[in-house]
Amino acid sequence: MKLTSYTDYTLRVLMYLALHPERLSTIPEIAHAYDISESHLTKVVHQLAKTGDVESVRGKRGGIRLARRAADIRIGEVVRLAEGEAPIVACFEAKDRCRIAGGCKLAGVLAHGFEALFKTLNAYSLADLTAQPASLTAVLRPASTAALLDQRNL
Repeated sequence: MKLTSYTDYTLRVLMYLALHPERLSTIPEIAHAYDISESHLTKVVHQLAKTGDVESVRGKRGGIRLARRAADIRIGEVVRLAEGEAPIVACFEAKDRCRIAGGCKLAGVLAHGFEALFKTLNAYSLADLTAQPASLTAVLRPASTAALLDQRNL
C-alpha cells in the first residue's frame, strides 16, 4: 500500500501544529517548513477543519491550530479519512464482478490486512509522533521571523 501525497500532507500539517501548540500557524509557514505547495495545504487544512481536527481563526492575525489535544488524534483515523473509502481492489466493488470471486480468498485477506494496518496506526496518536519536538523542529526549514511577521501583517 502506498499512501497518497494528500495523506502525507495531512499528517505533516497535524505534526507541525502539534509542535507549535502555543500559537497560531499559517499555511504559508507550514508550506515553507516542508517545502510543499500552499495550494495543496489549503485543501488539506480545509478538510482537517471539516473533520474537527483543526480550528481556523480568520482575520489579519489569524491562522490554524489543533482543535483537539494531540493525544486524542489517532493516526489510523486520520489516514482512513484522508485516504477515503475507496475499495482496496476492484473486486470489492459490486459493479466489478470478479470471475474468481466464488473461490478466491484474496479479498478477505486484503480486508483483514488493511484492518490490521489501521488498528496498528490507531495505537499511535499525534502526540506519539511529536514526542521529541526538538529533533523534528531541527530538520524543518525555518522561516525567518521577519517573513512570518510580514505574512501576518498582510
